Amino acid sequence: MSIIEVSHLTKFYGKSRGIVDVSFNVEEGEIFGFIGPNGAGKSTTIRLLLSLIHPTSGEGKVFGKDITKFGPEIRRDIGYLPSEVFYYEGMKVVDLLKYSASFFEGDHTERMKALSETMELEMNRRISDLSYGNKKKVGIVQGLLHSPKLLFLDEPTSGLDPLMQRKFFDLVREENKRGVTVFFSSHILGEVQRLCNRVGIIREGKIVEVSNIRSLQQNNYKKVSVTAEGLDPQSFDLPGVMNMQTENGTVQFFFKGDINAVLAKLSSIQVTDATIEEPTLEEIFMHYYE
Repeated sequence: MSIIEVSHLTKFYGKSRGIVDVSFNVEEGEIFGFIGPNGAGKSTTIRLLLSLIHPTSGEGKVFGKDITKFGPEIRRDIGYLPSEVFYYEGMKVVDLLKYSASFFEGDHTERMKALSETMELEMNRRISDLSYGNKKKVGIVQGLLHSPKLLFLDEPTSGLDPLMQRKFFDLVREENKRGVTVFFSSHILGEVQRLCNRVGIIREGKIVEVSNIRSLQQNNYKKVSVTAEGLDPQSFDLPGVMNMQTENGTVQFFFKGDINAVLAKLSSIQVTDATIEEPTLEEIFMHYYE
């Protein structure tokens, strides 16, 4: 079942482009990565799905309900961590979180305490005394305290130190095991690679690829490195070879095609060392942007 369905969604701010003709689905229970550089349209897409802004054209559904008609209803079961968090500076953390919890039915006190302990959040400090990273922790607790069915994370780790980032990823995985669907937007590709099942790549407001991470790697270029004495780089001048670099008797290149062609070349020379590996998501991503 699709929790998010997006069809030809377009948003212009006057004449400025937000997103153009964006279509994709997110299935129930998955962690979906949404990647692209700053300004590609990631936050615009999230705000449209939250019904905080309205589309110029196209449509979107969350939980099977139209985002334009059912915004308030949809938002009851959504947790949202925006890329930038702004709060009432004079309030204490505990009062802010209680205020946030009051918007949702039920008693969320225990959940709020448990999340605050996990994120090492000091509840009695004033918002104005918090560092950017600690304000981000408040946002994480705020987004999760009502046990949402769907979680939107927009550049969630900026400001968190590496240890806290790891705790945060563990928390997201735990929520996902509970059945929470996660929409994870980031320009940090290593994060997406660690966490997500499938990924959508957005460039200049348009989707350029939606694929699971494994097939994105497998159907892409292989990274080949060969070290041999008296190596002639020209011997690897094959169809499908790109970005060849030679240094100290080692040839490195990307290859797309039948890998047996490379293996045949390797078998005909005296090799000291050779590696053939999957590209990182970073390298795949750069391929879409060059």
